Amino acid sequence: MRFGLHLPQLGALGEPDALVALARAAETAGWDGVFLWDHLMHAGDLPACDPWVALGAVAAVTSRVRLGPLVTPLPRRRPWKVAREAATLDRLSSGRAVLGVGIGTDRYREFSAFGEDATDDRGRATRLDDGLAVITELWRGERVRHAGPHWTVDDVLQIPTPIQSPRVPIWCAAIWPHRPPVRRAARWDGVVPVGRLTPDDARDLLAEVDRQRTLDGPFDLVVPSAAATTTDLTAYDDAGATWWLQSLSPGDALDAVRGVVDAGPPR
Repeated sequence: MRFGLHLPQLGALGEPDALVALARAAETAGWDGVFLWDHLMHAGDLPACDPWVALGAVAAVTSRVRLGPLVTPLPRRRPWKVAREAATLDRLSSGRAVLGVGIGTDRYREFSAFGEDATDDRGRATRLDDGLAVITELWRGERVRHAGPHWTVDDVLQIPTPIQSPRVPIWCAAIWPHRPPVRRAARWDGVVPVGRLTPDDARDLLAEVDRQRTLDGPFDLVVPSAAATTTDLTAYDDAGATWWLQSLSPGDALDAVRGVVDAGPPR
């Protein structure tokens, strides 16, 4: 099992220099990944920085850690822009990028405050699936013509492509035992539970993935500590988890976050 940090780009970490310094320290301390939230707004009027710009800076000062947004709410983003951002991040990092995606939420008015179509979960889910189709088509480095239920692409070539083959790994957020999001994740490269998850739940979730999966290649179960119901990491490792993420909060003081980073992963 590998160990990563799940850092909000909000609050004390809304300053990009702080995030970059923490990522450099994380690599030195032995962490395997640095993943950033992707929020426009949160509870209260918190400082925030753009996760993609910050991740580019992180890529430039690290050489080993996996990195990416976890998760980006694709229904409120243009998929061709995300495709370009992720490909650029993968090339900057020499093939270390991960693209975490989810349907998003309007809990903090991140759709409605900007006149975006929040719709319901089902509507955002179809928007997510259509967006993923666009992104993966553009990553092939061939001309794309796409006419989906939400997005249209008319004869577009995006190069250079990501370094990783067949693509940048895509991890999908899911709430267990809701099966449709898990079935979506099974079509890609990993799942990130955002609700409470016991080790037994982890086994059941992976069994559902096995029933639905048609692709070859590795599949990641990424457990954020905020979703865990026990601090016994061996139980999650035995259940099949491939990543453990130490979750940090926008309310955490910078000194406290530095302490977690410098302490290194709980191996």
